[in-house]
Amino acid sequence: MAGSERKRFAVVSRPAHLNPYEFVAVAALRAQQLLAGCTPRLEGDHSAATMAQMEVAAGRVTRADAADAGPVQCVWQR
Repeated sequence: MAGSERKRFAVVSRPAHLNPYEFVAVAALRAQQLLAGCTPRLEGDHSAATMAQMEVAAGRVTRADAADAGPVQCVWQR
């Protein structure tokens, strides 16, 4: 990059209570929802993948068991 211009990257830290696989799996599913048009649960202008990781790290999105499944939010969940 020319001069002092640098592209900034958002680095999301995984919470200690989540194992790495669960964090990545839940964030990937949430990113799919965001790309399908679901409303983000946090403020900010980030890519779907970064926003999904931020939501999972903040506890706004958690894993749900099939029995706990709530209403369908996006068409692809049917």
